[in-house]
Amino acid sequence: MRLLPPGVAPLRRAALTRWALLVTVCLTVLPSGAAWAAPGNPLLTSGRLAAASCPEPPLIDRGMPMTREYLTAALRCLNTSWSAHFARAGLRFRKPVARFYEEPARRVCGVRWPGGADAFYCTERATLVFTLTGHWIEGRTDLYPLKVAAHEYGHHLQSLTGVRDGYEARVRADRTRQDELGRRYELQADCLAGVFLGAVRGSLPRTGQDWEALSGALRAGGDDGGRRTHGTGANRLRWFERGLRAVSPAACDTWTAPPSQVA
Repeated sequence: MRLLPPGVAPLRRAALTRWALLVTVCLTVLPSGAAWAAPGNPLLTSGRLAAASCPEPPLIDRGMPMTREYLTAALRCLNTSWSAHFARAGLRFRKPVARFYEEPARRVCGVRWPGGADAFYCTERATLVFTLTGHWIEGRTDLYPLKVAAHEYGHHLQSLTGVRDGYEARVRADRTRQDELGRRYELQADCLAGVFLGAVRGSLPRTGQDWEALSGALRAGGDDGGRRTHGTGANRLRWFERGLRAVSPAACDTWTAPPSQVA
């Protein structure tokens, strides 16, 4: 991540598909951190996420965009699933705030809106921010918007359990590893998104082709060239699918994975 004053670290947006879809950009607002939280972190030892129902509302209804309603329903499912999971594991839970914008604003969460961002998480204010327009969500029929919401929610889970504090402490201690550690952080959020989608998969009225389309979008959404902040398409898909299959945060230990798996 590239650090910008006053402590903001936006991640660049990568091209998502040949149709010029745009991948989510994550914003991290950096407070002072606490201890490192790798394999023994309580999130990774909290067990499987229980199967849950999360029916998707349509993104378009009688020609009218329903993006706010779609995201509100997705966040309701995420809150329900993860709050119950934290309660069973004896972990403290707090719902994130959600803010929706028709278009990017000049400022949000006390900072300038990061260039090219469609959705991101403001860590200082525990706030998920989504635009309601753009190729990432507008007029879509695939699972990508749900995956984006679950990915940003993954950053909230990282904040709640100390993962973010540990990640930031490591970046401060060794700036030469900043991009590598940032990829481990982002790929873990991809994996946690997979955990959630795995838990609600049985309730989604989706075909095998829908899941294949999501896999293709994730594979095409990596930053395989230039500065690498989120991981290659192959690795983004690998970690998402690990979470999807395991339905457990235990599958999401990107911090001890070999470098090739977080490239």
